Amino acid sequence: MDLSLINSEPPLSLLFRFLACLPLAWLHALGALLGRLVYRLSATYRRHLGENLALAYPPEAAARLTPAIAAEAGRGVLELPKVWLRPLEEVAGRVVQVSGWELVEAAWAAGEGIIFLTPHLGCFEITAQYYARQSALRRPQSPITVLFRPPKLAWLGRIIEAGRARGEHLKLAPADLSGVRALIRALKRKEAVGLLPDQAPSAGEGKWLPFFGRPAYTMTLAARLSEAGGRVVFAYAERLPGGTGYHLHLSSPMAALEGDTEARAAQINRELEGLIRQCPSQYLWGYNRYKQPRGAEPPPTGEGAP
Repeated sequence: MDLSLINSEPPLSLLFRFLACLPLAWLHALGALLGRLVYRLSATYRRHLGENLALAYPPEAAARLTPAIAAEAGRGVLELPKVWLRPLEEVAGRVVQVSGWELVEAAWAAGEGIIFLTPHLGCFEITAQYYARQSALRRPQSPITVLFRPPKLAWLGRIIEAGRARGEHLKLAPADLSGVRALIRALKRKEAVGLLPDQAPSAGEGKWLPFFGRPAYTMTLAARLSEAGGRVVFAYAERLPGGTGYHLHLSSPMAALEGDTEARAAQINRELEGLIRQCPSQYLWGYNRYKQPRGAEPPPTGEGAP
């Protein structure tokens, strides 16, 4: 990949170049230290992590999980330059184990589109890249289009966009009405789409629905896409010890998504809870999942975080 696009910020460009060239094991080791340091220094982060984790686990279990969660969050940050800035074949090659790929094969054989729902669990950035590499090799007519919401920092947005957009096999759709239309068009072409179903949406784009027993402003887009057709596949990439790579987990919903949009969105939340419990230390518990978006109605119980 041509990294000259980030030369407008030389120090940041050099930093990302440097990190992208380090061994993954080193990045994960340094990331674990970074994660624990941030946990110690940021009271807001500690509060969000503690409050969210307490919804899912009793105090003793939460206390045991917390150090690992902080370390995994740091690993997740420092692995990003390598995931974004290295060639696609190298990044996809770090997925050394896959469970559930038969779901993709079945969708291809049936001529179905695929809706990949990837929560903030494990290395969520690598899942679409792995699919893009496989489709390029085996199913060129089935690229993946992923929803992209640019960060507030322009320089970071350019890096992320360059890392996520991988030619004709991995396309980006903006997180607005035009992007939603792009996802629907991709499904109609029997292609794949991907999004983060546990990302807090903007006002007017979600519903207050239970997530680990507390109302969370939940996106309805994933549910609406399931109504439009396509096979729903949940995906997350588990970090393996020692920087040895990732285990990609793919699974179908425990039960078929049915009912109206709100019922489907609530079921997706329940499915995500089950996924997270499979690998709790690698979920971003510090993410402010229960915030009330600006302009959104308050949650039913008044429990939305500011």
